[in-house]
Amino acid sequence: MSGAGSARRFGMRVLVTRRLPPGAHGRLVGLAASQGSTFEVDLWDHDAPAIPRGQLLERVRGCHGALVLLTDRVDEELLDAAGPQLAVVSTMSVGFDHIDIGSCRRRAIRIGTTPDVLTDATADLTVGLLIAVLRRFQPAMRAARDGSWGIWSPTWMCGSDLRGKTIGLIGMGRIGAAVADRLAPFKTGPIQYCSRSEKRALPHRFVSLEDLLRTSDIVIVTCALSDDTRALITMAQLTLMKRTAFLINTARGPIVNAHDLALALRQGVIAGAGLDVTDPEPIRPDDPLLSLDNCLILPHVGSATMETREAMANLAIDNLFAALQGRPMPAELRP
Repeated sequence: MSGAGSARRFGMRVLVTRRLPPGAHGRLVGLAASQGSTFEVDLWDHDAPAIPRGQLLERVRGCHGALVLLTDRVDEELLDAAGPQLAVVSTMSVGFDHIDIGSCRRRAIRIGTTPDVLTDATADLTVGLLIAVLRRFQPAMRAARDGSWGIWSPTWMCGSDLRGKTIGLIGMGRIGAAVADRLAPFKTGPIQYCSRSEKRALPHRFVSLEDLLRTSDIVIVTCALSDDTRALITMAQLTLMKRTAFLINTARGPIVNAHDLALALRQGVIAGAGLDVTDPEPIRPDDPLLSLDNCLILPHVGSATMETREAMANLAIDNLFAALQGRPMPAELRP
């Protein structure tokens, strides 16, 4: 690789906080070897949910770069533990709410993310989750398994059509736009959206959040988590929705107040929900949402295809090495 000499000459150490997909892992090993004997990769080679915090703080000490995941909190404590030589944090995610951006900026630490490469997989799952909720896959699968599948009747296990439904997208970034594109063949009703600014190049209607909630049959959350969007959907917003409406969240759990959503679903304020994200993650086994037939929950698998995870890991590797070699990062988080 170009620029390898600087790493070889001065010696560098990086921490990778999780076992990567096979292709990306092999590439990482090869790239590290090409830097020479003074370049060290410390890999926490496990599939467990997260590297224990104590080990993370110990192993990041003296590192020049860190490749992290959403489950790794990058805060002042970690940055202090790493030391002043830490130059880059590369996260294998499009989201960065686990990283203290301000602290990194003050220390001139560059941040890499993995946008774009997970857009298609997440948009595919969003539409799949939506159909599963509308057509009541969860209770239907249970009926097939537990023997309650009885004689056919005209209204048994009936769900809702997607055709003709008004779609409301909260957020119209890459994933929101990809979801809208995928819904077109289903002959839905109007697709409308709310976001920080109007996307004039898109054919969809730009509306306020309140109008979107009042008029949509299906509300899909695809926006990023920020101070502005945390707890964006509480009971006050849920009560604006139609009683026949459905809420889908494949963005971040804290955007929707989980307690209020469970109450709204139980009381029939809205018809149903599909979640690929929860607050907290993983969801607690006794969470009220898990007991509801009208709520389908997935364990944050929006990007979970091997092809996508390989692409994410490779982009995270590219960001890491580019920053260490003083080159432009393929996907650097800008101020």
